[in-house]
Amino acid sequence: MASPDRDTDFTTAVQALWDLDANRLTPYEDYKIDVQRSKHPCDRDDAADDPLFAYVDESAFERRPTYRAFRRLLNNYSAYTGDEEEVTEREINEQGEFLDVVMETEPMKYLHGYCLAKGAHYGGREVTDDESDFKAILKKIWFDLYSRSGRAKDSSGFEHVFAGEVKNGKVSGFHNWIMFWLEEKKGNIDYRGYIKPRSRDSTAETNDDDKILTLQFRFNGVEKFVGTSFIGVSPEFELALYTMAFMRTLHTGEEDNYVTLDVGGGEAFDLNVKCHTYNGDQVGSCYVEAMAHYD
Repeated sequence: MASPDRDTDFTTAVQALWDLDANRLTPYEDYKIDVQRSKHPCDRDDAADDPLFAYVDESAFERRPTYRAFRRLLNNYSAYTGDEEEVTEREINEQGEFLDVVMETEPMKYLHGYCLAKGAHYGGREVTDDESDFKAILKKIWFDLYSRSGRAKDSSGFEHVFAGEVKNGKVSGFHNWIMFWLEEKKGNIDYRGYIKPRSRDSTAETNDDDKILTLQFRFNGVEKFVGTSFIGVSPEFELALYTMAFMRTLHTGEEDNYVTLDVGGGEAFDLNVKCHTYNGDQVGSCYVEAMAHYD
């Protein structure tokens, strides 16, 4: 895998992150999903009688330190905006442990190298090759609290993107497949069917080994009409991808980051890696939109 340089474009960098994701799980072996039927985002009918996840091998999580550290973070948040988050010393330690283990992985090392090659700036200064300094940047943009309700410090980029929130009677964020599986297993999620990519150029069918899925669900009775998630990918891949999009958005001022991603097996997706910043220096939201699916 070639190291990133000044001329590495965003699509090439995203493909590199995908190819470096050695901790990605394998469909039908580590997990099995049941996509069931498709639906239009506006349809209120339930197109899925059964859960999305038919099977997940939990021992696959235990063998991967980044998955273990990631799971420990997910129960640290109140899902409802307006509820002030209280960060304990244990939770701060868990954030640090997560950043320590993900920075040992190839996707996150590539992200750091990409930022260096591009001369990325954060907080008014250039990103350096000091790993501790880079982890401090990651902590600021992902974990430092801010207010999404206009009152209490009730949110963070990590909570919104990975754990999900409920705001004004709707599910907001919640783009991570591990959190989805955990909440579905508890009975808190009703999967209601998948939504096909919007482009008429799509040639591939949605099936049970797809790595990217646009879906509709209810979380504790609250609707998420359209949400796209990677399936089976590692926490470090998503953190690297969304951080890369965030840094690019800071540089260009553009929230849309279009790529074509070859996911293997003869399949590819046109994606928009969408990024919204908060106050110019933190992640407000990051997620992918599946524009087209090819085989």
